[in-house]
Amino acid sequence: MDARSISFGPFRLDLGRRELLREGDPVQLHSRALDILCALAAAKGEVVGKDELMNRLWPGRLVGEGNLHVHISALRRTLDANGQGHSYVVTVPSRGYRLAGSPRAAPSAPHALRMSIVVLPFTNLSNDPERQYFADAITDDLTTDLSRIADMFVISRNTAFTYQNKPIDTKQVGRELGVRYVLQGSVRRSGSQVRINAQVIDATTDGHVWAGRFDRDMSDLFALQDEITSQIAVALNVALIAAEAARPTEYPDALDYIFRGRAAGWKPHSPGKYAEQIRLFERALALNPRSVEAQSHLASALMSRVMSGMAVSAAADIARAEGLVGQALTASPRSTLAHYAKGQVLRAQRRFEEAIPEYETVIANNRNVVGALHPLGQCKLFAGSIEETIPLEEQAIRLSPHDPELFGVWYSQIGLVHLLQSRTDDAIIWFEKALRANPERPDIHANLAAACALRGDCERAAAELVEARGLSADDRYTSVARLKAVGSWGVPEIRALFDATYFAALRKAGMAEE
Repeated sequence: MDARSISFGPFRLDLGRRELLREGDPVQLHSRALDILCALAAAKGEVVGKDELMNRLWPGRLVGEGNLHVHISALRRTLDANGQGHSYVVTVPSRGYRLAGSPRAAPSAPHALRMSIVVLPFTNLSNDPERQYFADAITDDLTTDLSRIADMFVISRNTAFTYQNKPIDTKQVGRELGVRYVLQGSVRRSGSQVRINAQVIDATTDGHVWAGRFDRDMSDLFALQDEITSQIAVALNVALIAAEAARPTEYPDALDYIFRGRAAGWKPHSPGKYAEQIRLFERALALNPRSVEAQSHLASALMSRVMSGMAVSAAADIARAEGLVGQALTASPRSTLAHYAKGQVLRAQRRFEEAIPEYETVIANNRNVVGALHPLGQCKLFAGSIEETIPLEEQAIRLSPHDPELFGVWYSQIGLVHLLQSRTDDAIIWFEKALRANPERPDIHANLAAACALRGDCERAAAELVEARGLSADDRYTSVARLKAVGSWGVPEIRALFDATYFAALRKAGMAEE
């Protein structure tokens, strides 16, 4: 087949001649619908963002998103004229559209997309049938929350509820809906207590991927509903990314490498972890240089390496990330991932006030992006709003109490606020918890050294300072002057707190002045 000719189902699209054929016969399409089809076909199964499509169709013009939807609908009517209800143009929630590369004519066995899931109606196990409304509300909220996750395809509520009160065969559901994963759950209420059980089944193997149980008091029904659905959504994001990354793939594409890079990010912090993450995201970007997801994830990984103190050249990493973020936001100004990456770049550049709205945009778009809560808390601290930091870290811990990636850093941030406010014993408790989670983070060792020195345990403080120096990729822990030069210490009133506690304590631990 000509490299400029792409076939799918009964169709063949000649990109060079901009001609669509169905079983050899020409198909008439509006020019803008044809533009969309050519863009999706050229992407070879990757997602094309809404912003990219709108820039292609209406370059330099301010046009409402509804205009794009009109042409997408027209394209679908033409391609899906067989009336089977399964589209070649697949909507990827919060991201854009992709062209399904294989026929989906048979409704009983559509192609299962990666990271695709149906949230089946939760079962009400309470004696009172009127309690069904709460189980249905959990189902609705989970469907909404999961649809906000990058790369996640979620079956609509209306379709999912056709399975209510029916015996469930997860493999059959997977075949019928074209999903890899099925989320089931139950709600049992007794007096003021409620128990929610949830499990995710791999519809291709019928094997368990994840399960969770939540026991709560129902004093505040809406707060409970929000907390439970958020915790499940956060946990599933981790579990499904890990499951997708572990699937054997003979010829990985860009999305495979993105999944693997994200999964690698949940390993303990170390130079090797960052090197692996960056290598995988580089592979994704090489396969799809236009991928906003690959650009954003790579930029974020580079910034994580810088801010963990493990970058060989922080300046080079920041410059590379800044360029990637610029490309991502130009192509997709509404991208949550790109705004998060921009926040990370600004934070690494110590532009804390400017970073705050980037993280707030991320959380407004998806309340369950736990990874944005810690940097937002840190930026609030350095911008002078120290009282807002611990509540943000505590919110992250509530949403993801067993987070495999960041909770040690969250603990350390809480400890730092206690240290700056001279609550030394509390600081040590949190730093020790952080160190158990992330023993290779040099900054946590340095924080603990300062706290131990303030408490008078100078021997342990000196030992922790030695650890910090050995783990750091540069010489920042050799002197107070050097640490002040390379670190971030915030607005004047926050710098004064660091001088009175943190730096005074490091001098006691044995750190030289110059």
